[in-house]
Amino acid sequence: MAVAIRVIPCLDVDNGRVVKGVNFENLRDAGDPVELAQRYGQEGADELTFLDVTASKAGRGTMLDVVRRTANEVFIPLTVGGGVRTVDDVNELLRAGADKVSVNTAAIAKPEILREMAQRFGSQCIVLSVDARRVPEGGQPQPSGFEVTTHGGSKSAGIDAIEWAKKGEELGVGEILLNSMDGDGTKEGFDIELIERVRAAVNIPVIASGGAGKPEHFPPAVAAGANAVLAASIFHFGEVSISEVKEALDNAGYEVRK
Repeated sequence: MAVAIRVIPCLDVDNGRVVKGVNFENLRDAGDPVELAQRYGQEGADELTFLDVTASKAGRGTMLDVVRRTANEVFIPLTVGGGVRTVDDVNELLRAGADKVSVNTAAIAKPEILREMAQRFGSQCIVLSVDARRVPEGGQPQPSGFEVTTHGGSKSAGIDAIEWAKKGEELGVGEILLNSMDGDGTKEGFDIELIERVRAAVNIPVIASGGAGKPEHFPPAVAAGANAVLAASIFHFGEVSISEVKEALDNAGYEVRK
């Protein structure tokens, strides 16, 4: 039996509120994270992802409170990321009720932190978030033509994105959250080439993110090799529902949880 494709709403949380913009700019309020999480749970989301866009030490307590309240109200897996720098940060989030923790910038600075986290908490708890884009004109060339970025896609990390995903798997992470920074918030569809390239390089699950605008955008991402599909604003503002995405995937012949 085929493993069901997961449909995952992503909630960008800033000081306790859900926000969304285009390419991480012009952020607008999209509501209370716990209320939205409850709604998505009722609508059939398979998992939820929270990204702490404030990601400061000052905002950590607020985020932990959001995670605790969500874990008490919503009973589907919850991944939390943003500002996760240490093994202790992972421990804190898991104790608050997260099921998985997503790591990004800290791993770029110190890749071995991924191995430490995976060994302590298990690979299934650790997700490597890869913010990837095509190398811009004049940028540092990369073998695949895709580079890893930081700071919401605005700065190059000088690392090949495909090789970085592969390295994450070697260090023990359980999943790759693959964010197309070219597609983020554009609603023009997932970056199919990027998904295909990462799928060919790793054996662990790949979550496709960035660019979804309508239900028909989701099946091509799965055809390219995604095990899960993630979107934000189209769900938050009622443009597309979870059930419409699942119907599109079902009609394309993919297994989904009804």
